[in-house]
Amino acid sequence: MSHHLPHPQATAARSIPRSALVRGARLAALPLGFAGRSALKVGKRLAGQPAELLAQELQRRTGQHLFSVLGELKGGAMKFGQMLSVFEAALPPEAAAPYRAALTLLQEAAPALPAGRVAAVLAAELGEDWRERFDTFEEEPAAAASIGQVHRAIWADGRPVAVKIQYPGAAEALLGDYAQLGKAVRLCSVIAPGLDVRPMLDELQERVAEELDYRQEAAAQQAFADAYRDTREVVVPEVVAFTPRVLITEWLDGTPLSRVIREGSRAERDAAGLAYTRFLLSGPERAGYLHADVHPGNFRVLPDGRLGVLDFGAVKHLPGGFPPAMGRLLRLALADDWDAAREVLVHEGFLRADAALDEDALRAFLSPIADPSRADIHQFTRAWLRAQVARATGAHRTALLRSLNLPPSYVLVNRVVGSAIAVLAQLECELPFRAETLRWLPDPAGGARA
Repeated sequence: MSHHLPHPQATAARSIPRSALVRGARLAALPLGFAGRSALKVGKRLAGQPAELLAQELQRRTGQHLFSVLGELKGGAMKFGQMLSVFEAALPPEAAAPYRAALTLLQEAAPALPAGRVAAVLAAELGEDWRERFDTFEEEPAAAASIGQVHRAIWADGRPVAVKIQYPGAAEALLGDYAQLGKAVRLCSVIAPGLDVRPMLDELQERVAEELDYRQEAAAQQAFADAYRDTREVVVPEVVAFTPRVLITEWLDGTPLSRVIREGSRAERDAAGLAYTRFLLSGPERAGYLHADVHPGNFRVLPDGRLGVLDFGAVKHLPGGFPPAMGRLLRLALADDWDAAREVLVHEGFLRADAALDEDALRAFLSPIADPSRADIHQFTRAWLRAQVARATGAHRTALLRSLNLPPSYVLVNRVVGSAIAVLAQLECELPFRAETLRWLPDPAGGARA
């Protein structure tokens, strides 16, 4: 049973750079820093350095610079970096290695908050006697991410717990970062040309208030824990206690999904990919929520093979399951019925009624989820994902894609689907994707499952 802990009136010490001028300058330095290294490249080439080695060094240092700045700023900058990290599978091979090394770090690591700051937050949230609530509390954080960090502890009743602590100044940092990041998105053309990140940034900004209030995260996490408690594939830690800036849940050991991506056997990657897919697709029907922070750092593979899921700060409430139009569009795409698909897109607000039909563009828009569903088994690979990105980018100038709109109710769902597909490509897993999509996405009748 979880407890809503009292929130004593106190002021915690600040740790994140709060000045908009300071934070803005750091973010603005990202593209400027890249330009500076371009000049350095020219200078070294004049000194006789091989061009290909210079290019590799430039990419490596740009990746390191990106991690350093986004990581130290935390807040919205760090969250944005984590979102970008799932798309590293779409990078061309010659550019992937340096960015993969730097961006993948963002999935699980960030510069940690000093122990004194941690104690100040806990005292403000739990009271000056906060240590009495724990048998033990580890001062060194077990993980540090975008707006908070996690410490391992033993609760007073003997349970191992994870204590998630929000960074002081996180609210100010998030609000300021989203304004400044809009000016720095051209850096993404260096990381992943053709990736339109501004809609993702806009959608993230809309969810700031939700992620900053750990009471909402506690409610969502407990809903998932209740829904998956008796399943054999997924484990969600129970909520133990919470305040607006501290969330305490049962501890969950396991192998990070990012390590499975790097080191897992084919069988391990296939099993993880299937559990990951099934969890994301089944969430709305089973728990009434869609888990919306799908980067690998939020998932663990337990020793018994089950998938452990963490971090429920970003969710979308979908009590009736996925929108029925998603299942309808999937089946129409599989049947190559593009006239009917166009009608659904117009009805749902994706497309103006007077927009010209372009079958190639329709295919490009729907193919990330439709193509893997065409056969009983699909092999997700980085090469396949790059082909998908190239296809969509190539069709970008068509009349249809210029006319496409993303209705507000679909923004988060669309982002989750795209990000999850990118993670499956990182896993390079083979799985019965068709069976899972037809099972969990509503059919045209809105009732029976295929």
